[in-house]
Amino acid sequence: MAKQNNYGANLGFERELWQAADALRSNMDAAEYKHVVLGLIFLKYISDAFEDQHARLETQRSEGADPEDPDEYRAVNIFWVPQEARWARLQANARQTDIGKIVDEAMLAIERDNPSLKGVLPKEYAKPGLDKRRLGELIDLIGNIGLGDRENRSKDILGRVYEYFLAQFASAEGKKGGQFYTPRCVVRLLVEMLAPYQGRVYDPCCGSGGMFVQSDKFVEAHGGRIGDISIYGQESNYTTWRLAKMNLAIRGIDGKIEHGDSFHNDRFPDLKADYVLANPPFNDSDWHGDLLKEDKRWKYGVPPASNANFAWVQHFIHHLAPTGLAGFVLANGSMSSNQSGVGEIRKNIIEADLVDCMVALPGQLFYSTQIPVCLWFIARDKRNGRFRDRRGHVLFIDARKLGTMIDRVHRELTDEDIQKIAGTYHAWRAKRDAAGACVPQPLAEERELPPYEDIPGFCKSATIDEIRQQNYILTPGRYVGAAKTEEDDEPFEEKMARLTAELRKQMEEAERLDKAIWANLEEIGYGG
Repeated sequence: MAKQNNYGANLGFERELWQAADALRSNMDAAEYKHVVLGLIFLKYISDAFEDQHARLETQRSEGADPEDPDEYRAVNIFWVPQEARWARLQANARQTDIGKIVDEAMLAIERDNPSLKGVLPKEYAKPGLDKRRLGELIDLIGNIGLGDRENRSKDILGRVYEYFLAQFASAEGKKGGQFYTPRCVVRLLVEMLAPYQGRVYDPCCGSGGMFVQSDKFVEAHGGRIGDISIYGQESNYTTWRLAKMNLAIRGIDGKIEHGDSFHNDRFPDLKADYVLANPPFNDSDWHGDLLKEDKRWKYGVPPASNANFAWVQHFIHHLAPTGLAGFVLANGSMSSNQSGVGEIRKNIIEADLVDCMVALPGQLFYSTQIPVCLWFIARDKRNGRFRDRRGHVLFIDARKLGTMIDRVHRELTDEDIQKIAGTYHAWRAKRDAAGACVPQPLAEERELPPYEDIPGFCKSATIDEIRQQNYILTPGRYVGAAKTEEDDEPFEEKMARLTAELRKQMEEAERLDKAIWANLEEIGYGG
């Protein structure tokens, strides 16, 4: 029976498809097979969407519609699929020995006729290392699922399949998988906390584009429309950049996704974003920081060439609009390390009153690393009129005890966990009227947040002076304290009498055991 996961997706469908596709992988490396499978899924999707529109235009011929006119498709944001690239042709030739060449030609034809996909699609199906019999079986497998017709598009079937496969490939690739995939629950938490209703959303290390997909879903879920947010992304890994382009294209998300290194070839040098969402590489020591010592982005201190963490933090701050907000993932060391001058950079950022919230996450959330990580939230202006004036304060949340193990080594945050953390942040920053009621945000659900209060062991609103006393260390555990132990209703006198009786009984038992031990030792000649 299909099982519902915490995102409402029907896991049975995706899992069965994955198992079938993985069975065809044989000895091929997961990193290589990923592009074979995801490329075909993408091709099937745009072909289905094309055929759906083609059939509709056929019924409108009498009204002047032309099913073979590419503009009829571009006008409704559907990719034009030329004759040689249509799925029916691929499936008819799936058992031919030259199927790899046919797929490559299909990909080239789609790129030729759809400039936005130029350089994006994989074209390596003809290479000798790819088993053509298995490729044909994979085409048959994917051909049996409807992905891009109107009904399935409305259910985001392909988006679910694509995302599920990305996660599975990330798991199969282990550490390498972290380059293109951030666990969905972590992305959802970042998005739910920042709540990017509208404006410019920027991710300078966007991987496969998960931050944008979740941002778009957030806008839709809260009554907004595609187009309420403008998307700007950059990714240095070329193959990952292609994944991001396909990931957004299949969801109809229009964004500017550039290829290049954000440190050395910033493709959006003048961008000031309303929201920055990012999961940069952890503790990157290969970012060639020694070439950027005079960079204007290092307003709070020159980051060490041995670790890019605070280069990323300052890159994010540099690209924030005056009222912009940033949420990003970093390794836990960023909260407390004083090595190579990063403690001084962190101190300067704290003294500039830019840190809005810190969240310590539980371990084992990532496929790529077992090291514990945290979330940073930066606010350029804590007097931002959308929220209350929070100047001089930082919210600390210790979420290390949340999450549920989904297999032997991986943990996920549940919907309830995400709502608990995000709800705490929203309650803390909420603007309230004289009666204490929340002032609703544009497009936000009309929900009433309870008043914020510190919860020992979970959250604490601290002043910058308290942070100074902690030597500018931002680890939430230092501020939230220990959780309250549950109090029982046993009267003190009765409890002491009971505990004293238990102690007496245990001491008597210990005395009895001591005598027994000495007696046994005497029997074997060691009692004296």
